[in-house]
Amino acid sequence: MNKSPTAGSAKNEGRPFNAGAFAREYGVLVIIAALLIGLSLVSDSFLTVRNLLNIVNQSAPLMIIACALTLVIIGGGFDLSTGAIFGVAAVSSGWIATQVDPYVAILAGPLIGLALGAVNGLIITTFNVHSFLVTLATSLVYRGIAILITGGSLIPVRIEAFSWLGRGRIGMVNVAVIVVIVFMIMIMMVVLLNRTTFGRKVFAVGGNEEAAILSGIRTNLVKIITFTLSGGAAGLAGVITVSRLSMAEPQAGAGLELEAIAAVILGGTAITGGAGAIWRSIAGVLLMALIGNGFNILNVNPFFKDLTTGVIIVIAVALAASNSRR
Repeated sequence: MNKSPTAGSAKNEGRPFNAGAFAREYGVLVIIAALLIGLSLVSDSFLTVRNLLNIVNQSAPLMIIACALTLVIIGGGFDLSTGAIFGVAAVSSGWIATQVDPYVAILAGPLIGLALGAVNGLIITTFNVHSFLVTLATSLVYRGIAILITGGSLIPVRIEAFSWLGRGRIGMVNVAVIVVIVFMIMIMMVVLLNRTTFGRKVFAVGGNEEAAILSGIRTNLVKIITFTLSGGAAGLAGVITVSRLSMAEPQAGAGLELEAIAAVILGGTAITGGAGAIWRSIAGVLLMALIGNGFNILNVNPFFKDLTTGVIIVIAVALAASNSRR
């Protein structure tokens, strides 16, 4: 029997405000708001449309990876290979763009990422090995593949039909930003994770895998799909980056997996699985981007940027750990 709105509101009114719960739920948004206000006061050039769009555009590849990585982490997994997959997709699309066709190259990057992500999922489920170890190993293999493709050298990609994805604009908004909004946010957040049976299965597998198995969920298939999507997102991000920079290199994306994981944690998604949201990871990416942009505007030593980001991550992990104990 459903509770009446009056009864529910009365119950909420009698409940004391919990600052800790509010910080865990909306802390990242509060920090973002504080940064926006503070940076706009100290710099006239910060709160401009051009600067804000530039922040979002530069964050688009990381945002794409973080959104898909959120599915992996909610499902109880861990993916350390996204940076290496990014590199393989980047050099592969660069080579195909110069040697075959630029439009084929744009499609090839995400497809290569999907294939490499599927390999991760298959190894994890077939041999029942923890995803941390598997993706750590495959990241080394994939990085080696990227070097083999290029011979360790750079691939210049100065082709107009290819660069539109990273540099093209519709009005003042970059095409890459539109890809993030339409594909990653609308499809993955609104539809896939929150409006499908698959999304509920991801939460179930991450929350309690044994219970999910007993309820008839094909947990291995769910894991394979999440890792496949993570790889595809990394491939798409790689293509966008090469398209924007007009240059593909085998070491592209080095450390990107750690930035994506940090963004997911900053957003408040449970690192232990079973809870989280795509919007949280997007907020985490934006928070990291605002910190970096603010320090650049203020001309502060980059060391303090990393220090500040690290402190915020520690606080976010501590809040998540306290929530788990509760």
